[in-house]
Amino acid sequence: MYPHHREREQPIFSARAHVFQIDPNTKRNWIPASKHAVTVSFFYDANRNVYRIISVGGTKAIINCTVTPSMTFTKTSQKFGQWADSRANTVYGLGFATEQQLHQFSDKFKEVKDAARLAREKSQDKELANTALTIAAPQFSQDLSDELQSPPVMCVNGPEDKLFRSQSADITLSSEKERIKKMLSEGSICEMNLEAELFTLQDSNSKLVAALHEANANVEQWKKQLAAYQEETERLRDQVAELEAHGGHGPSDLLKDELTQSLEELEALLKAKDEEIHILQSKKSEYHEMEHERDEAIHRLRETEMRNSELERRIQNSEQNLNNTLEDRDRMDSEIQRAIEILDIKIFDLNDLRQSLVKLIDK
Repeated sequence: MYPHHREREQPIFSARAHVFQIDPNTKRNWIPASKHAVTVSFFYDANRNVYRIISVGGTKAIINCTVTPSMTFTKTSQKFGQWADSRANTVYGLGFATEQQLHQFSDKFKEVKDAARLAREKSQDKELANTALTIAAPQFSQDLSDELQSPPVMCVNGPEDKLFRSQSADITLSSEKERIKKMLSEGSICEMNLEAELFTLQDSNSKLVAALHEANANVEQWKKQLAAYQEETERLRDQVAELEAHGGHGPSDLLKDELTQSLEELEALLKAKDEEIHILQSKKSEYHEMEHERDEAIHRLRETEMRNSELERRIQNSEQNLNNTLEDRDRMDSEIQRAIEILDIKIFDLNDLRQSLVKLIDK
């Protein structure tokens, strides 16, 4: 089935990125779906008028997502973005090498989503046009029956104070739940951003370590070449000095010029090697700066984890307070109901006493 679909589909955009999926257990941490950066492509199926995002790592499909109008691509950092796939019940994350690549992918995602929305609206308009006459009358009768069968508004004869207190308690509980959800979502987003930033720093750190090892190996090789060049330079200088001591002319002058030119070339080569060594030494300082930034990112991540644990503790306390409030409200409702029943009995007794007094007066 997959090759058959690939024959009907045409690629419209591709980018290189590290692919992640959200942890299905915690819904917070990212799980790498690929060891290295892979190609993530948008495909268009002209027969079905469908857009898909596909990424293949090795022999398996890492991403196989159909783009729908309800999807949204969110940039959580300068080089990281994510979107949710409700059909696969997961969230995909992409880490790009540059900020420009992230912007290009985000723009293409929005363009494809708008195209999918237009395609769905056209198909829906076509279906509505074909079935408008057949569903118009049943829909009208259904609306009329729903209107006739809708339950009437009930009037409660009882203390209005009970109703007002119940409504105010519901509003308070709803606002408390929304506040708790907002706190939890902010903590999760902050943690995801720091994890994405840490991943970027680790990737840059690994590249700098590899470059540093290669540079160290090249430095050793260049030192050996430099020593050999220095020996050759000394030998050529000795030959030039020997020729100058003999004071010869003719062919010796030509040989002297050639030796002088070779000496200048070797000196220029030595100067270039010295500059490369200085550049490598400056890269070492950049590597130390990257290590410092990585340590700071790890420190921020730990602080975020501590804040998340504090938020979880506060959420548990809020849930406990919420349960206590619900229990208190239920107990208050039962007491009010019991008071209403006692008042009804008292009212009945007073009414009976009134009737008895009226009978006595009539007599």
